[in-house]
Amino acid sequence: MSDFLKEIIKETGNEYASLVSDGAAGDVDSFIDTGSYIFNALLGGSIYRGLPSNKITAIAGESATGKTFFVLGMCKNFLDKNPDAGVIFFESESAVTKEIIEERGIDSSRMVVMPVTTVQEFRHQTLTVLDKYINQNPSDRKPLLLVLDSLGMLSTTKEVEDTAEGKETKDMTRAQIVKAAFRVLTLKLGKSKVPLVITNHTYDVIGSMFPQKEMGGGSGLKYAASSIIYLSRRKEKDGTEIIGNIIHCKNYKSRLTKENKVVDVRLTYDKGLDRYYGLLDLALKYNIFKQVSTRIELPNGTKAFGKTINNDPTKYFTKEILEKLDGVCNKEFKYGNEEANTTASQDD
Repeated sequence: MSDFLKEIIKETGNEYASLVSDGAAGDVDSFIDTGSYIFNALLGGSIYRGLPSNKITAIAGESATGKTFFVLGMCKNFLDKNPDAGVIFFESESAVTKEIIEERGIDSSRMVVMPVTTVQEFRHQTLTVLDKYINQNPSDRKPLLLVLDSLGMLSTTKEVEDTAEGKETKDMTRAQIVKAAFRVLTLKLGKSKVPLVITNHTYDVIGSMFPQKEMGGGSGLKYAASSIIYLSRRKEKDGTEIIGNIIHCKNYKSRLTKENKVVDVRLTYDKGLDRYYGLLDLALKYNIFKQVSTRIELPNGTKAFGKTINNDPTKYFTKEILEKLDGVCNKEFKYGNEEANTTASQDD
């Protein structure tokens, strides 16, 4: 039967088809470290996972929630971890400059900022990049990360043409154009094993019984994205000086981990994403660390204040502690059989 099925694949000419035993187009065989252990776990179910390497991940939030800087922090970690890697940053807000990128310690020689105005322009240029990437010899392919910041600011070709003619009409087909773009891109990303991170805006739902946020741009991105993370933030201060933000991350949709899980991530102005922030809450929840009055007791019996642990995390989050935390991530973030999840995590 397998020979017959292979012939069917050959006859149909479907470039994405394969026997499941050989791997399916949607398989996730690798992950990209985001730079934050707890955010890795939220996305991939393990502190050592992160962004799925061939999926679309949406980062959504209101204006000024730090979406762009959050994604730039992920770009920095991606380039730091992979010396031969590159980032293509599609930009529709004219917010990213060479100065901003280099101030955050990002290697600007391995990052392309590609301004785009319309959904059609973004689709065409992304497909061009992916086709060029796929046509390379597999041994020549270096890690690549695609980013779009942001979907909400993209217009359509019709809107641009109408504006040039002095018309102020809205393109009512925009949602369909966005959906069509992602229908094409999703399979291409799966084949090329290139991740795409997209930022988008949220708005308050009018008439809802309870306060509710919704992502703009129609249903196209909602269907296409493997994960959708909603962000909100609060300022972090050292005395009276604002030193960064605590980013509240809610897993609104996920095909890999439990939905509606929430974690906090620290994003500082000088260091970017804090790798260890958020692990303390997880350690306390699963009694790896214990709360004793105002201090925290570690497995070796020593005690320290929470702020002390967060300010010097490498001292307290040893390799042994990280392994224990990764173990409880299966229960905290993953669906399905806990034992099977533990085995899968160890295989990564």
